[in-house]
Amino acid sequence: MSGEGETPQAIRKLQPGKLVIASHNQGKVREIRELLGPFGIEPVSAGELDLPEPEETGTTFVANAELKALQAADLSGLPALADDSGLCVEALNNDPGIFSARWAGPSKDFGVAMQLVEDNLAKLPPETSRDAHFVCALALAWPDGHVEWFEGRVDGTLVWPPRGSQGFGYDPMFLPNGHQETFGEMEPGAKHAMSHRADAFRQLVAAVLD
Repeated sequence: MSGEGETPQAIRKLQPGKLVIASHNQGKVREIRELLGPFGIEPVSAGELDLPEPEETGTTFVANAELKALQAADLSGLPALADDSGLCVEALNNDPGIFSARWAGPSKDFGVAMQLVEDNLAKLPPETSRDAHFVCALALAWPDGHVEWFEGRVDGTLVWPPRGSQGFGYDPMFLPNGHQETFGEMEPGAKHAMSHRADAFRQLVAAVLD
């Protein structure tokens, strides 16, 4: 989707070459590298370039992705791709949502974050729905300030205790609809085929890479 709101199709293509992945989350960087692999893109992470992490002051996934991508593009002089994603638990008014990483605390301990989600659900009646979804917003920015953005989603339910050591973040407690394995139990290729990030990437590829 165009960041300028003019058309659902991107009006600028991404050329082969270096692209900054505006993230210090190694799990995200690894997934994005794998998804970009076939397209002649040379990903370099914000961490490798010693770029600072901006304060995420946006009130939506798209707004936070845009501010991260724009800062990285401005500081690096290269196109930059940022991801803002999170877990939305319907019974918790879609929390943690944009605060998903912050629920993990300063040490980014997602064991703590998953326990916090479970503790909040435990305060609700036993019949409360455990439905949840992941959202991923991708923003692609150029140094001149142009932005394209794309948003993906995957629906599922939450399990407890967490299962599996694959993936990252809340993956071990998220069971996608129609599947028997959590994202934490799935091999990366299986997750990439259906995840919120993959959904957003399919849109990005169709718009700016194909």
